[in-house]
This record gives sequence, C-alpha cells and structure tokens, in this order.
Amino acid sequence: MGSTVLSLRIDGELLDRLRQHAAKRGMSVQDYVVRTLIRDDFDERFTAAVEDTEKFYGDSRRDVTPPVDARRGATPPIT
Repeated sequence: MGSTVLSLRIDGELLDRLRQHAAKRGMSVQDYVVRTLIRDDFDERFTAAVEDTEKFYGDSRRDVTPPVDARRGATPPIT
C-alpha cells in the first residue's frame, strides 16, 4: 500500500495537545496522528464485525443461563 499526503488545517491549541501526546510516546506528531487514526479505524471495523457475527449467530449474551446456587436457587447477579 502506498502513501498519500493529506494536508489539514487545525486549531493551534489542538496541535499543541497533539505535540504533547506524541512527545509522551516519543513519536512525531505525524506518527501519533496516523496511529490514532489506524486504531480508531480498527475499533470501528472490529465493532462492525462483532455486530455482524451477533446478527448471524444471535446475541450469545442473552442465551447465557445464570449459575445456580444449590442452596438457594439462581445466584443473584453481582452488583
């Protein structure tokens, strides 16, 4: 995969915060922004994949039977 140049106009305060975040991680601002976008894109794709799986197989969380305490019946949920 090749790379392409993207030019952005951003607020000066945002750029300062980005510089601080990048510096904490020993990264350039460009690398920090690119990695943040990659992580966000992965999170969205992962969430979509989980939702698609639940649609196909059904939501497995609703089919879970609560554990049973032989002394008192169903174990109450932990709060």
